Amino acid sequence: MFNRKTAMAATAMMLLPSLAMADDAITPTQALFTANNIWMMLATSLVFIMHMGFATLEAGLSRAKNTVNILFKNVFIVCTGLLTYYAVGFGLMYPGTFNGWLGFAGFGLPIPENGLTPEYAAVGYTYWTDFLFQGMFAATCCTIISGAVAERVKLKSFMLFATLFVAFAYPIMGSWKWGKGWLDAMGFYDFAGSTLVHSVGGWGALVGAWMLGPRIGKYAKDGKVNPMPGSNMPLATIGVLILWLGWFGFNGGSVLSANPAATSLVLVTTSLAAAAGGVGAIFVYNFISKKPDLSMVLNGILAGLVGITAGADVVTPGESIIIGLIAGGLVVGAVLAFDKIKIDDPVGATSVHLVCGVWGTLAAGIWGEGKSVKVQLVGIAAYAIASLVVSFVLFAAIKAVMGLRVSAEEELEGLDAAEHGMRGYAISSDATADIHGVSREVSAGSPPVSPSPVAAGA
Repeated sequence: MFNRKTAMAATAMMLLPSLAMADDAITPTQALFTANNIWMMLATSLVFIMHMGFATLEAGLSRAKNTVNILFKNVFIVCTGLLTYYAVGFGLMYPGTFNGWLGFAGFGLPIPENGLTPEYAAVGYTYWTDFLFQGMFAATCCTIISGAVAERVKLKSFMLFATLFVAFAYPIMGSWKWGKGWLDAMGFYDFAGSTLVHSVGGWGALVGAWMLGPRIGKYAKDGKVNPMPGSNMPLATIGVLILWLGWFGFNGGSVLSANPAATSLVLVTTSLAAAAGGVGAIFVYNFISKKPDLSMVLNGILAGLVGITAGADVVTPGESIIIGLIAGGLVVGAVLAFDKIKIDDPVGATSVHLVCGVWGTLAAGIWGEGKSVKVQLVGIAAYAIASLVVSFVLFAAIKAVMGLRVSAEEELEGLDAAEHGMRGYAISSDATADIHGVSREVSAGSPPVSPSPVAAGA
């Protein structure tokens, strides 16, 4: 039986190797350094899990015929994001002493002499942990754009855009605040990235959705919006709950230590804002329809999370609820507003990350002690201009060279078939279905079976 003595013996066995190698007793500084670094590595893992959340959310809110394409893009972003952040991104975002606008610390990861010591980051973490934590943020920024351009963007065109955006655009803009650049010197505040990650990605998403145009059949000539429901709402719900969990690392890790008071406050404000965002979306959507919309609730939760991200460490729990409630209402209004102007965003990325990222950054100025709304507005405007310009230039150049949008035939067929030659769902084991989603061969006595739960309008 596994009892108390067994547990103590097992613990002692695990500790013996380290105790045997240690010449001196562990100092309080070393103990604190180890605890902080472990928390930062755990937070990094939670942020990594967010990519699973984004992938499942986008796949669930998209039509079944585009599932593989959605998943492929999300996996690619993580891979290329880490590699480009290693090659140039980390050096651009944290250049050391520079002019506040553009600097470069060098290629790769030239570890400093104190990189593995408590002196590197005020006893917070090692150089390696620093890189990996920040690299996860870089990949997250471009994932936002993926959802807004879903179901009609050319795969190779998007891959090129994502590579360049993560490698150069995001880290240079990030250096203005987190790299101790000109916005940081001005007093701009963005704790974990309502603007630096979410609205930067949101502005890019807006440009991409606008340049691509709406999906075929989304808007009628009389202005009517034709719903194109997602294919898998259980998957979308799982994605949002995974993202909520991952946000504990996203915001909690941004404390940059395991400080008990700071991390616990951040996790409380983060959770309360998320919950309030869901309730806020339910309340506002009730004025539009008497039938609750699950997708609106899910985006309301994300809206609350995005909204609290800029000021999670400087607001009270009560203030975080207000921020979340407003964000939940805003996201419902934003979804409807973008449809009015025919900006087709299949997953609501612009409404969640752009609109609520801006709101969250303002909220940090409103409630954060010593923070200035005026300075927050300057930061919001600076990142809006930079992201809009860079995204437009990249998308326009790619469009001129290799095109942005798939053909009408490929879009109607579905990008899984057109771009990948495979499909995301295979329900029937006794039916051999082609990649177009039509059962061609059925076993004796079996009725034709649709191989995938294609949503209305797919």
